[in-house]
Amino acid sequence: MPRTTRVHTIAAHLTNGGLTRLRPTEARQPDQYETDGFILRQHRDDTGTVVVIAGAYGPYWLRTLHEMSSRLEQPHVKCIVLPEAPGLADHEVVVRWATSSELQERKRALARAQAPLLALLRQNEAAAKAAAERQAREDAGQTSLW
Repeated sequence: MPRTTRVHTIAAHLTNGGLTRLRPTEARQPDQYETDGFILRQHRDDTGTVVVIAGAYGPYWLRTLHEMSSRLEQPHVKCIVLPEAPGLADHEVVVRWATSSELQERKRALARAQAPLLALLRQNEAAAKAAAERQAREDAGQTSLW
């Protein structure tokens, strides 16, 4: 059974990321709030694990939802954001702690995505190093034969 996810922990991660925590006053539509922010609540999922449901509110709630998801899925936060779950509205996501295998898969996916860029970077560094060595030899009076 996964770890219990608490509201105050998720709220701290989101507010440290620059998002505003709103206080729910009454049941409103997500775009009826004047400022962008989030509201959190506890929920018990089908397996009995306590998770957090995070809702994005404000005129630009879709942007806030994206910011929440990207903040919570950073490597140092170690959460999984599930946008599809029974009973969720369009502006809500389920947040829970990631398992070790999910974190390892996320790390491998990031490495696969960055592999072409790293290869290009290494190739450019090797070319720059070879050009610098060639220039140093020419400055020392040594020239290549061809």
